[in-house]
Amino acid sequence: MTNSNAESPGQRLATLGITLPTPAAPAAAYVPVVRTGNLLYVSGQLSIIEGKLIKGCLGKNISIEEAQIGARHAALGVLAQIVTNANTPLETIVRIVKLTIFVASTPDFDQQHIVANGGSEILAEILGEKGQHARAAFGVASIPMGAAVEIEAIVEIAQ
Repeated sequence: MTNSNAESPGQRLATLGITLPTPAAPAAAYVPVVRTGNLLYVSGQLSIIEGKLIKGCLGKNISIEEAQIGARHAALGVLAQIVTNANTPLETIVRIVKLTIFVASTPDFDQQHIVANGGSEILAEILGEKGQHARAAFGVASIPMGAAVEIEAIVEIAQ
């Protein structure tokens, strides 16, 4: 895991060969990010890679590894929303406070926490200790548009 405090988040993205995606537009009646004080509430970001939705239901038709990749990209979507729609550079992130991760899964699937690691780990790689966070991972019957994973976030930023 890359977490050198000497590197900025932008430098870590470059080192990892990652370009943040174009943030998804809201698919319904909500805004992508709300700021109150020094907190950003980032609306749920779906498992999208290069504009293509990663769909599926864990325990039925998608593997844990595929869903982890989806979670990783949903977390990158969170960062893209922060940079673009909150007009906030990654360097001003004080801490990712909490992630809530929803995993489309069958009732007997119980590895949502493992799927969620895909999102948690990439944030720690990019942001170092600032990317470590509290988290809840839930199995749900379905996610909008058939997505496999959705991640919402609470992020503290510098004033």
